Amino acid sequence: MIATGFLANERYVVHVLNETHIPELTVLQQEVVDALPNKAILQPLDNEELSFILSGNGFMIGVFVEGKLIAFRALLEPMIDEEHLGYDIGLKTEKELRKVLYQEISNVHPDYRGHGLQRTMAEIIMQQVDESKFHTVCATVMPGNIASLKDKFSQHMHIAALKLKYGGKLRYVFMKSLPYKEHKWAEEQFVPMDNTEAQQQLLKSGFIGISMRADGPDWLIQYVK
Repeated sequence: MIATGFLANERYVVHVLNETHIPELTVLQQEVVDALPNKAILQPLDNEELSFILSGNGFMIGVFVEGKLIAFRALLEPMIDEEHLGYDIGLKTEKELRKVLYQEISNVHPDYRGHGLQRTMAEIIMQQVDESKFHTVCATVMPGNIASLKDKFSQHMHIAALKLKYGGKLRYVFMKSLPYKEHKWAEEQFVPMDNTEAQQQLLKSGFIGISMRADGPDWLIQYVK
């Protein structure tokens, strides 16, 4: 056990997961997907991907209530290939790429949403990162996935790119340097999330996306430089 706490009146415990937890992870992922109105928001990990992370290529924590897995979060030490997110944020050498971790999937059972578990798990799992070994954390998020975008911004991650990934799917590429240092900026612009071209132009000219805010039914991304 690496942490414990309460969800309303229910006590939870947090454990580091291993390959024996794959059946429970598979069940939980399916329960999460079944509850989503837009199934495209979440791409579950298959057994092979889960096994890859849990066999020494990353780190995964699970939250348990009365012995049942109700949430999990993963970090991945990625393979170096042409899709590596390090290239998208300007890294070039293999030495630099080997110091990158990915924030992978994070799931919370529908019955336990609303307790801030995503953020709690993020804090716990990031405390496990060896910052002498890893200098950067990256993640991708689909535009429109508001919960995941809020999750990344709450961890002081910022948008470094907006491009097609994974065979043509539009994704924000988030990053955070370790240890974190607050950004200083002199210019800012708020851009509608659905204006892809305007955001890409700002990113090309050195802006980064650091937060978001609601604008009626729409969302604006804050870009600074």
